[in-house]
Amino acid sequence: MDLILWRHAEARQAADGEDDLARPLTPKGERQARRMAHWLNQVLPATARILVSPAVRTQQTAQALDRRFKTCAPLAPDGTVDSLLDAARWPDSREPVLVVGHQPVLGLAARRLLMGSAQEPLRIKKGGVWWFRVRDEAQGPQLTLITVRSPDLH
Repeated sequence: MDLILWRHAEARQAADGEDDLARPLTPKGERQARRMAHWLNQVLPATARILVSPAVRTQQTAQALDRRFKTCAPLAPDGTVDSLLDAARWPDSREPVLVVGHQPVLGLAARRLLMGSAQEPLRIKKGGVWWFRVRDEAQGPQLTLITVRSPDLH
């Protein structure tokens, strides 16, 4: 299974009293999302399931792909690593799964996958992607970090 974690691109700060879920991308964030979406569309299989937080900034990030996606409430900013991994059906999904979400849960998920614990999140840049692959081998499941990509390098 491939699990791709995509942090939403740069969003504007919340105005006083504004719901955090309503924050849109900044112009820079829109450019970041387009750059990363361009790369993802070159390498992401057509069969990939795309799961997206209900926040406006994640929806806008995912829309840059111009592919169908599913809004998934457990991926909201207050979600947990367990809810993210359950939604993705990690590690048993037969198709690749792209999750568009938030820090710190994406960084916590990356840490758990790599190190077995999720106490401190790894830093995933805004608009950045971390791509994991797990394969069943004779010695048991083997995890590989395929790539870490920044939208600023495209």
